[in-house]
Amino acid sequence: MKTALKLTIILSIIFIANNCLAQNVHFIKNGVIEFEKRSNIYALIKKRITKNNESYMNQAFESYKKNNPQFKSAKSILKFNSEKSLYKFEEDSSPASNNWLANNPISDLKNIIGTDFKTESSTTQKSVYEATYLVKDSIRKINWKITDETREIAGYECRRANAIIMDSVYVVAYYANQIAVSGGPESFAGLPGMILGLALPHENVTWFATKVTEVTVPEKDLLPPSKGKPVDNAGLKKVLMAAMKDWGEWAQPDLKAFSL
Repeated sequence: MKTALKLTIILSIIFIANNCLAQNVHFIKNGVIEFEKRSNIYALIKKRITKNNESYMNQAFESYKKNNPQFKSAKSILKFNSEKSLYKFEEDSSPASNNWLANNPISDLKNIIGTDFKTESSTTQKSVYEATYLVKDSIRKINWKITDETREIAGYECRRANAIIMDSVYVVAYYANQIAVSGGPESFAGLPGMILGLALPHENVTWFATKVTEVTVPEKDLLPPSKGKPVDNAGLKKVLMAAMKDWGEWAQPDLKAFSL
């Protein structure tokens, strides 16, 4: 009886302690998140080497590796509240390279994305070669599969989720449910918390939060972009397909990058 009583008391204490901790958890609904985007340029260049161009591409690649780092990085900012967010890159965060091998759509992409969580819509300013488009559409629907794996990012415990988008692009995301906003960098959202880590492993690019600051964001800082030719996602895809109809296999990396 004494053993049973002791066990009951211990379990009661644990229950009360856990309940108190749960009640004291602070959920963030306003703030600014700083991200670092990293692109593996060496891997991206290797993908462009084929039997038809290896005679000069291999030599150019070896020369590039002697004078340039493997990774290209760029800093971006996500400002948010419970209803809206605005994602954009810092000015001159990733200087243009003079070496043509370093130029790649997915590493050079600098989208500005305004998201309205209430209307489940987004407005994205995309620079596509010499043109600028303003893409207005609904928030991307992603069939996330949440796992038990966790990882600490910018001081927050994050849970891993996986998904496939655009039929073939594998996505790994880490979200923090302590930040009670279903957003994230670029066009990625839809998880029960803010995405602080994002990777497209087969596309050789990642976005990871480096700092989270809880602060009230002025409404004017959450206004969506307004520059560019109005179009929706389907319309932009038609434009891209028409422009790249004669590119063959070279079109796929660009199509993926501009569709993110």
